[in-house]
Amino acid sequence: MDPILNTPYPARAHAKAAAAVLKQKIPNLTSGLIYLESTKEVIGEDDDHPVPFRQRRNFYYLTGCDLHDSYVTYDLSTEKLTLYIPPLDAEEVMWMGLPVSPEEALQKYDVDEVRTTEDVTDLIDKITTEGTVPVFTIKEQVSNTKLLETLETINTKALVKEANLQSILEELRTVKDKYEVALIRHANKISTLAHETLMAQISTLSTEQQAEGLFTGICIQQGAPKQAYHGIFAAGEAAATLHYVHNNKPFDNKNIILVDAGAEFRNYASDITRCYPIKGEFSPESLAIYKLVLEMQNRTISELKAGIRWEDLHLLAHRVLIEGLQKIGIFKSEFSVDEILESRVSCAFLPHGLGHFLGMDTHDKAGKLPGHKSENDTDPIFKYLRIRRTLPVRSVVTIEPGCYFCPFIVNPYLENEKYGKYVDKEVLSKYWAVGGVRIEDNLLVLEEGSENLTDTKKSVEQVLKVVRGE
Repeated sequence: MDPILNTPYPARAHAKAAAAVLKQKIPNLTSGLIYLESTKEVIGEDDDHPVPFRQRRNFYYLTGCDLHDSYVTYDLSTEKLTLYIPPLDAEEVMWMGLPVSPEEALQKYDVDEVRTTEDVTDLIDKITTEGTVPVFTIKEQVSNTKLLETLETINTKALVKEANLQSILEELRTVKDKYEVALIRHANKISTLAHETLMAQISTLSTEQQAEGLFTGICIQQGAPKQAYHGIFAAGEAAATLHYVHNNKPFDNKNIILVDAGAEFRNYASDITRCYPIKGEFSPESLAIYKLVLEMQNRTISELKAGIRWEDLHLLAHRVLIEGLQKIGIFKSEFSVDEILESRVSCAFLPHGLGHFLGMDTHDKAGKLPGHKSENDTDPIFKYLRIRRTLPVRSVVTIEPGCYFCPFIVNPYLENEKYGKYVDKEVLSKYWAVGGVRIEDNLLVLEEGSENLTDTKKSVEQVLKVVRGE
């Protein structure tokens, strides 16, 4: 593990950066308070156990604290970052053990002061009584009714509406510092071990459920008890479902498995997809599609750098897909690549976007800046893009091209002569059993080029050696 991860999470630097943006957006702003609340502990419905805890990402960004029912403030005039954590409750200790004390928290977290949440009442009373200091917060996450009512008055006076704290934090989170990159890299390291262990043992398993269990167990053993998202373990034609959720079908005689899964480490995600033959041998069709998708990924990664328009990378992926499907014979050679691209029939085989930002959220925020088209875009090739902007330096993105043979998506295109004329249906019929292939890595965007944070084996030769135990 990178030695930097043995030091506190850089909360003060993040808070200071947020304050700088606020001051930039509101001229002459000299005082103010950033106020955020952590996730509350919630007891399950008809239950006496808490639901699984997931810290609010913006709260974590300003604290590095993973405790429930906590608060944080940052004073813009004094640059003081204060964390409020739950106090010791003797009855709770009997059941759950000792909590983190304020003294321990001050050593553990990169903050200036730690108090208990008993002091939050005094803080709110001061804010609501004075009513003069602008408070920057995420109103939907404020639990105190009195504070909410006061914020309306304060925010109107200070024109705080011009500075949306949530949007500011989400944009700041897009650019990763060294600490955050180290967290994502370590999450990738754990996930790579899990992926390659599963790859090596896949021939001994018989169900998708067994595959998920093995992968998750490795991650837990390596210090990542949470998955970044619900993993996909899809064998055969199930891989044609983009976000397959069942993970419970037998392998039977299916040729390949698609595994889209990633560990979360200290609230930072990895997101990796690999495909490989369950019994150590690609079918001719699945091998052809695997090589094509790998070429799509290699070509798009080679163009990845700061300042590039994401839409241009996405179009490149479609262009390489069309070229490959023409060589295979699925797209007819009598049409040019440009004609097929313009028709948008390639969306039948690649309906999703090329990737997304990655960070504390698997689909990290700020992918679409104001003025960019949303998912309601009438152009099907851009409809599902999660990024509609140029890429900033030190952002982290996934590059995950794919090629799928899903009857529910492909057949409507075939039935419409406008699109169906480009496709050789007889050749296509040989590929339905492939299901789908997707290959996904996590990349740090640099001024020139990128750094691949994912070193999970993916070349045909590497994959076959692991699966076969060679």
